[in-house]
Amino acid sequence: MSKDALKIVTIGGGSSYTPEIIEGFIEKKIAGLLPIKEIHLVDIEAGKEKLTIVGGLAKRMVEKAGADIKIYLTLDRREALKDADYVTTQFRVGLLPARIRDEKIPLKYDLIGQETNGAGGAMKALRTIPVILDICKDMEELCPDAWLINFTNPSGIITETVLRHSTIKVVGLCNIPIGIVNKIAKLYDTQAANVSVEFSGLNHFVFAKNIYVHGKEVTKEVIEKVKDGSEISAKNIPNFSFPADILDAVGMIPAGYLKYYYNREKMLADCKRAAQEEGTRGEVVTQTEKELFELYKNEELAVKPKQLEERGGAHYSEAAVNLIDSIYNGDGKIHYVNVRNNGTIHSLPNDAAIECNCVVTHRGALPLTVGALETSVRGQISLMKAYEELIIHAGVTGEYLAVLKALTINPLVNDSDKAVAVLKDMLWANQKYLPQFADWFEQNRE
Repeated sequence: MSKDALKIVTIGGGSSYTPEIIEGFIEKKIAGLLPIKEIHLVDIEAGKEKLTIVGGLAKRMVEKAGADIKIYLTLDRREALKDADYVTTQFRVGLLPARIRDEKIPLKYDLIGQETNGAGGAMKALRTIPVILDICKDMEELCPDAWLINFTNPSGIITETVLRHSTIKVVGLCNIPIGIVNKIAKLYDTQAANVSVEFSGLNHFVFAKNIYVHGKEVTKEVIEKVKDGSEISAKNIPNFSFPADILDAVGMIPAGYLKYYYNREKMLADCKRAAQEEGTRGEVVTQTEKELFELYKNEELAVKPKQLEERGGAHYSEAAVNLIDSIYNGDGKIHYVNVRNNGTIHSLPNDAAIECNCVVTHRGALPLTVGALETSVRGQISLMKAYEELIIHAGVTGEYLAVLKALTINPLVNDSDKAVAVLKDMLWANQKYLPQFADWFEQNRE
């Protein structure tokens, strides 16, 4: 690429994550790897106060670092998107109160309440799909050659929505794979650069298939370490060990989110306990964010505060900024991202989004061959992909029966009576964020 003055737009710029990605962009600018001229932080009216606070910190960070980057704060998304080169998304439709509802409502029906899995994850996707498609429509008009780097959850579903319903170039991100790599490095007291992991699966349903440290294959060793209680899950996932027999059976390390499936009853019990004691994860994060934004207000603060690591998004900047670096410079490095399948996992549709190792060049992320999946994992992933396809269809069309089918086959619901009850409850609780379901609401109004 010849362009030497990059414009980056971050949608959801008022997020508490923003200082982390700003830090990453500053480092790349100073190192001469990304010639960033402008960063536009975009938010909505409801996020104006947070945007002002975090934007002030971003400006101080740039000034302190001596990086020649202009930071712009705006509620005008279309104006910000004009001629953008890279657009990153980190927004939450309905903000944290919607997340808390996603966590609490399923518990009423003895179901796991979680923001990206099960009934809660389905509702988050349904709220987000109309917004991401509106963003893509704006990008098609205002910056058709830009790359969309999506971190908005559920990242795999949102990325596949863009792949299926937009012409925008997109790569989906999650901090789970890079987090696993970093924690394996810690187990071996080495740098992450010395660890190589082959990932295969879907976003939040991915497996570490082959693990190498300093070039030596150590998959079985890591499995034994995990059996002994070594924790490689994210901070926001309860620290339960996977059943040892399951680890032996699949011969891989499941991402932490798979505890919701392999340890379903134990995780459900912990969700209930947490809701009664310290609050759901969303309630905990709400308090964490209050504390973070109080820190961000400090005019003396000009660096990313250490406390941000408690937010649960550690390594997001590392993943997002390094991905943009590789696309811009075409360096051919390996990244763990969400991309179009195109035959990489033979048992899934070609146009499905998968999470795997990719070589990243100017052309984007090119998936590496996964090979055969262990039989039970192949079955699980095929089921989850069917669930995701139905949710995407419902998110675009507002088809109630598609969501019902999706929840009925999702392993965290998997009961038609509960699916009907929780779905209707959650639809009504989210009515203002679900314009595609207007006909359903009208037909079912009492």
